[in-house]
Amino acid sequence: MKICICCSLTFTQEVLDLAEKLEALGHELLLPNSVMNRAIEKPDFDPIKSKIATNAVNNHIDKIKACDAVLICNYTKKGIENYIGANTFIEIAAAHYNGKPIFALNPLPDQAYINDELQSFDIKVINGNLEEIK
Repeated sequence: MKICICCSLTFTQEVLDLAEKLEALGHELLLPNSVMNRAIEKPDFDPIKSKIATNAVNNHIDKIKACDAVLICNYTKKGIENYIGANTFIEIAAAHYNGKPIFALNPLPDQAYINDELQSFDIKVINGNLEEIK
Protein backbone atom coordinates (compact mmCIF):
# COMPACT_ATOMS: atom_id res chain seq x y z
CA MET A 1 0.00 0.00 0.00
CA LYS A 2 1.22 3.53 -0.75
CA ILE A 3 1.04 5.47 2.52
CA CYS A 4 1.48 9.21 2.93
CA ILE A 5 2.92 10.17 6.31
CA CYS A 6 1.61 13.34 7.96
CA CYS A 7 3.34 14.69 11.05
CA SER A 8 4.99 17.56 12.84
CA LEU A 9 8.53 18.34 11.75
CA THR A 10 9.53 17.82 15.39
CA PHE A 11 8.91 14.09 14.93
CA THR A 12 11.48 13.63 12.17
CA GLN A 13 13.51 10.87 13.83
CA GLU A 14 10.45 8.96 15.01
CA VAL A 15 9.01 9.11 11.49
CA LEU A 16 12.23 7.92 9.88
CA ASP A 17 12.32 4.97 12.31
CA LEU A 18 8.64 4.24 11.63
CA ALA A 19 9.24 4.43 7.87
CA GLU A 20 11.74 1.59 8.09
CA LYS A 21 9.18 -0.59 9.88
CA LEU A 22 6.46 0.22 7.34
CA GLU A 23 8.76 -0.50 4.41
CA ALA A 24 9.69 -3.83 6.02
CA LEU A 25 5.96 -4.62 5.99
CA GLY A 26 5.91 -3.98 2.24
CA HIS A 27 4.45 -0.47 2.16
CA GLU A 28 5.62 2.32 -0.11
CA LEU A 29 5.95 5.65 1.71
CA LEU A 30 5.50 9.26 0.78
CA LEU A 31 7.21 11.42 3.40
CA PRO A 32 6.86 15.15 3.93
CA ASN A 33 9.64 17.11 2.21
CA SER A 34 10.30 18.87 5.49
CA VAL A 35 11.09 15.55 7.19
CA MET A 36 13.48 14.58 4.41
CA ASN A 37 15.10 18.03 4.52
CA ARG A 38 15.41 17.92 8.30
CA ALA A 39 17.05 14.48 8.06
CA ILE A 40 19.89 16.08 6.08
CA GLU A 41 19.74 19.25 8.13
CA LYS A 42 22.57 21.73 8.05
CA PRO A 43 23.50 23.97 10.99
CA ASP A 44 21.62 26.91 9.43
CA PHE A 45 18.41 24.89 8.76
CA ASP A 46 15.35 27.13 8.83
CA PRO A 47 12.04 25.22 8.81
CA ILE A 48 10.04 28.16 7.45
CA LYS A 49 12.43 28.78 4.56
CA SER A 50 12.44 25.04 3.87
CA LYS A 51 8.62 24.94 3.72
CA ILE A 52 8.55 27.91 1.36
CA ALA A 53 11.38 26.63 -0.85
CA THR A 54 9.77 23.20 -1.27
CA ASN A 55 6.18 24.50 -1.56
CA ALA A 56 5.54 22.09 1.31
CA VAL A 57 1.78 22.43 1.74
CA ASN A 58 0.87 22.03 -1.93
CA ASN A 59 3.52 19.37 -2.47
CA HIS A 60 2.25 17.28 0.44
CA ILE A 61 -1.37 17.58 -0.64
CA ASP A 62 -0.26 16.22 -4.04
CA LYS A 63 1.28 13.27 -2.18
CA ILE A 64 -1.99 12.74 -0.31
CA LYS A 65 -3.86 12.63 -3.63
CA ALA A 66 -1.37 10.04 -4.94
CA CYS A 67 -1.50 7.67 -1.95
CA ASP A 68 -3.78 4.83 -0.93
CA ALA A 69 -3.99 5.92 2.73
CA VAL A 70 -2.68 8.53 5.15
CA LEU A 71 -0.93 7.81 8.45
CA ILE A 72 -0.93 10.56 11.07
CA CYS A 73 2.15 10.25 13.27
CA ASN A 74 0.97 11.96 16.42
CA TYR A 75 3.41 11.84 19.32
CA THR A 76 3.71 14.05 22.40
CA LYS A 77 4.77 17.65 21.74
CA LYS A 78 4.60 20.80 23.85
CA GLY A 79 3.16 18.73 26.70
CA ILE A 80 0.23 17.63 24.53
CA GLU A 81 -0.14 13.88 24.16
CA ASN A 82 -0.71 12.72 20.57
CA TYR A 83 -0.26 16.26 19.24
CA ILE A 84 -1.69 17.29 15.87
CA GLY A 85 -0.41 20.61 14.61
CA ALA A 86 -1.77 23.07 12.08
CA ASN A 87 -0.11 21.57 9.00
CA THR A 88 -1.08 18.04 9.98
CA PHE A 89 -4.66 19.18 10.53
CA ILE A 90 -4.69 20.70 7.04
CA GLU A 91 -3.38 17.42 5.66
CA ILE A 92 -6.06 15.42 7.50
CA ALA A 93 -8.72 17.67 5.97
CA ALA A 94 -7.15 17.20 2.51
CA ALA A 95 -7.13 13.41 2.97
CA HIS A 96 -10.75 13.46 4.08
CA TYR A 97 -11.74 15.67 1.12
CA ASN A 98 -9.97 13.30 -1.27
CA GLY A 99 -11.62 10.21 0.21
CA LYS A 100 -8.43 8.66 1.57
CA PRO A 101 -8.52 6.31 4.57
CA ILE A 102 -6.93 8.09 7.52
CA PHE A 103 -5.04 6.22 10.24
CA ALA A 104 -3.65 7.75 13.44
CA LEU A 105 -0.68 6.07 15.05
CA ASN A 106 -1.85 7.05 18.54
CA PRO A 107 -5.19 8.11 20.05
CA LEU A 108 -6.51 11.48 18.97
CA PRO A 109 -5.36 14.40 21.13
CA ASP A 110 -7.43 16.51 23.46
CA GLN A 111 -7.02 19.80 21.62
CA ALA A 112 -10.29 21.65 22.15
CA TYR A 113 -10.04 23.80 19.02
CA ILE A 114 -10.00 20.75 16.69
CA ASN A 115 -11.68 17.95 18.68
CA ASP A 116 -15.02 18.12 16.88
CA GLU A 117 -13.41 18.21 13.46
CA LEU A 118 -11.09 15.30 14.21
CA GLN A 119 -14.03 13.23 15.42
CA SER A 120 -15.93 13.95 12.20
CA PHE A 121 -13.13 12.77 9.86
CA ASP A 122 -13.52 9.02 10.54
CA ILE A 123 -9.91 8.52 11.61
CA LYS A 124 -8.96 4.94 12.52
CA VAL A 125 -6.69 4.90 15.58
CA ILE A 126 -4.24 1.98 15.36
CA ASN A 127 -2.55 2.41 18.78
CA GLY A 128 0.91 1.80 17.32
CA ASN A 129 -0.07 -1.47 15.61
CA LEU A 130 1.16 -1.04 12.04
CA GLU A 131 -0.51 -4.32 11.04
CA GLU A 132 -3.85 -2.45 11.31
CA ILE A 133 -3.06 -0.45 8.18
CA LYS A 134 -4.93 -2.35 5.47
